Amino acid sequence: MNRRFLQHFMVLLFACVLFGCSSTNNKPLLIDFSADSSSIVFNHIDRVGLNQLKEDDADNSVFKSLVSILEIPTELDTTFKEHNINGKFKLTDSNLIFIPEQPFVKGREYLVITHLNSKFGDISMLLKAELKTGVKPLQKTLIR
Repeated sequence: MNRRFLQHFMVLLFACVLFGCSSTNNKPLLIDFSADSSSIVFNHIDRVGLNQLKEDDADNSVFKSLVSILEIPTELDTTFKEHNINGKFKLTDSNLIFIPEQPFVKGREYLVITHLNSKFGDISMLLKAELKTGVKPLQKTLIR
């Protein structure tokens, strides 16, 4: 009986260590306007991905494949058509900043679609059989 209890305890301990200890960044990606609303800031980018972008001397074409920013119509404005916002990306030591060519318009909605920090899944999704076949991008609507 003691031996069986010890085996179960060791399995439980191993599972706790496996799920409890993780070297990944568990903070979600934060997307928001800068303090003056002149740019969009991406914070808590996975350190490995951020370093990869720095090492590859990523240019704006790389960022454009990872991030799309659209100006979308509000519920009250049905005549306005959705369109891409052009601009430049600036990579700092801890975040990514999008600076638009034209200033953001107050009262407008902007849809940010990004693959930054995207992944197929984690260990909990694997154990629950919830893994997907593709990477789902993160989407966030910002209102200026």
